[in-house]
Amino acid sequence: MRAHDSAPVLLSVRQAEVAYGGIQAVKGVSLEVRAGELVSLIGSNGAGKTTTMKAITGLLPLVGGQIELMGRDIRGLGPWDLVQQGLAMVPEGRGVFTRMTIFENLQMGAYLRRDAAAVTDDIERVFTTFPRLKERRDQLAGTLSGGEQQMLAMGRALMSRPHILLLDEPSMGLSPLMVDKIFEVVNEVSAQGVTVLLVEQNASRALHIADRAYVMESGLITLSGAASDLLHDPKVREAYLGE
Repeated sequence: MRAHDSAPVLLSVRQAEVAYGGIQAVKGVSLEVRAGELVSLIGSNGAGKTTTMKAITGLLPLVGGQIELMGRDIRGLGPWDLVQQGLAMVPEGRGVFTRMTIFENLQMGAYLRRDAAAVTDDIERVFTTFPRLKERRDQLAGTLSGGEQQMLAMGRALMSRPHILLLDEPSMGLSPLMVDKIFEVVNEVSAQGVTVLLVEQNASRALHIADRAYVMESGLITLSGAASDLLHDPKVREAYLGE
């Protein structure tokens, strides 16, 4: 567990409201992520977690509330703008460029950077973290397994050197062994100092590695606190940990 109480707030979401076709999917959500933290947003399918992430990254407009990145209002900015501001997201479903190689996908992650030598070093760092990608560096991303594509999507996001990394359901649809690897890497990335906001249905795994967590139900935050406390909260254990 890492202590970050005095660290600056990198991401602040205040009373965010998002609607789909007249239906309010997010109903006044507030959360914050401090520099160096690993914060998890857990909840059942349909709770509004992915909608919240899409609002943060500019993929969906807010109908109310405010979102700030490093103290700056980012409402109205698109995902491409936010990458420049230091926010990167690995979306649910991975979103790799299927007709490009692993190496080309990683290069695309650094398309805004002009430090060519450092980009090369960062690609090698990704390959060290994910040796399987190095073995297949010239293979088309579309031919990779789901777990390999998840590794690639995470590596590509890290290539932008983000201040904060958003991960949306990184373990979804993966084998138990691959889930172990993905959570190991998320923990490792966080330990290296990257700030992480993790949306995850596997509540137990998420709470075991997070510093703090928020529980989302029906478009609202219903519980929040230290992840270790929520892990032992009877309501959380009954609703999300199968007890």
